[in-house]
Amino acid sequence: LKIQKMHIKPIEVCNAKCSYLNIKPFQMLRLLSLLILLSFNCVAQPKSLLFYNTSLVNVTDGTIRKNVAVLVEGKTIKEVGEYRDLKKGIPGSNQIDVQSKYMIPGLWDMHVHLEGKELVEDNKALFPVFLSYGITTIRDCASDLGEQVLAWRDEINDGKLIGPRIYTAGRKLEGKNSIWKDDLEIENEVELNQMLDLLDKYKVDFVKITENTLGGELFLKSVAAAHARGYRVSGHVPIDVSIQELKDAGYTSVEHAGYLLRLGSDEYAIATSLRAGRITRSEADAQYILTFDQARAVKGYEALGKKGLFVCPTFIGGRELAYLDVTDHGKDKPLEFLTEKYVSNYAWRIQRMAGDTPEQKQQRKDRYQLLLKQLRLMQKAGIEIIAGSDAAALNTYVYPAESLIQELEIFSAAGLTPLQIIQAATINGAKYFGVLDKTATIDAGKSADIVILDKNPMENISALRSVHSVYTGGKYYDATARAAMMEAARRTKAQLDLGRK
Repeated sequence: LKIQKMHIKPIEVCNAKCSYLNIKPFQMLRLLSLLILLSFNCVAQPKSLLFYNTSLVNVTDGTIRKNVAVLVEGKTIKEVGEYRDLKKGIPGSNQIDVQSKYMIPGLWDMHVHLEGKELVEDNKALFPVFLSYGITTIRDCASDLGEQVLAWRDEINDGKLIGPRIYTAGRKLEGKNSIWKDDLEIENEVELNQMLDLLDKYKVDFVKITENTLGGELFLKSVAAAHARGYRVSGHVPIDVSIQELKDAGYTSVEHAGYLLRLGSDEYAIATSLRAGRITRSEADAQYILTFDQARAVKGYEALGKKGLFVCPTFIGGRELAYLDVTDHGKDKPLEFLTEKYVSNYAWRIQRMAGDTPEQKQQRKDRYQLLLKQLRLMQKAGIEIIAGSDAAALNTYVYPAESLIQELEIFSAAGLTPLQIIQAATINGAKYFGVLDKTATIDAGKSADIVILDKNPMENISALRSVHSVYTGGKYYDATARAAMMEAARRTKAQLDLGRK
């Protein structure tokens, strides 16, 4: 099938009189999207492929080996070596001359939300977009679509659905009457254990906890209980709990680096005073801002680095909100594949910020700039940085797939080296889940998640925008297939928008 070569435009389909097929316009668009998907899914894939003449990027030390050959069989890298040795028995039709382009492992986005019960098809349509960007693994940090995401995870693992490998928390733990939809709400240890039993049944990959209405004492008990069951535990930081206390209870990662600014103050004393009722929440927030000391923060980073804490900074969302008043998003390219219903969710944050004073707007920018200065210091202190975008329908202008590349470019602007940045988006994610022996580098015996770039990512991290082709899930997506995937996403958006009118 070569549907993408027919150059059929949505408007032509909408104007077509398909009475002899009894197909409505939005149904025809849906059919075309399906056919395009089939065009890159149903082509027979050879069992073995040999990539040769490769510039292989070693993401462990940043070195680049020229003229390397990489033999893959299905979902596994079989051998890495010399072309003359590996080409034996491999038909010419199964050999791909990479033409000295740069090969790296597939990228990991370690913080996304596949969310919105009214956005099931909208989210599913984005899976090929992730792949086209070179993102072969995502960590879903829980949502109201928990059970659906778990099903997608298993379908992708079984080869029944095209998409990035998914690690998911399913649904997250929260307190009663949380503002977030369909959390697992608890107010005592009995309910905590009931919800952990449910997550056991779901076979989630980690546990996520947030603090909208979950008090610090029960939050800490939740961390300890989940850790005791063998889970990696991730989430936010309650105002009345210190990060050190969380790590000691079994926290694996802090989501959003902004929480670590608290380490520039006497965090334990402030949290203790708040718990005792000596100060209010707003007074605690003010103290963290007024008493921030850079040297003290660095000591805090070093202490957490020694304990093996992971941090997912998610800078891109903060940047978009901080500079919302001076940024025109009307012509952003990702809007081409995001449905109107999906994008309509951006409005809630925009409306919430509509009444901000000039002083509040500047404070948001100042805080963002202060946070950027911390990244290099956190990295130097030994904290494990994992790259995540926080892409979600509820996160304004944080676009799926595109936002990870933006996040990595922000890392570069903040002073990380290209090697440190690529490690944050590859091997550090594998370290987090304890699977570095199975994936995230180009080595024999590991998962064949491969991205080929036109440009050298060790010179400039924006080279990640030069994706030429992707191999993952036992399938090879060349430039034509990648273009077809993006076109399928655009057509799916069109048919979903049309069907909802």
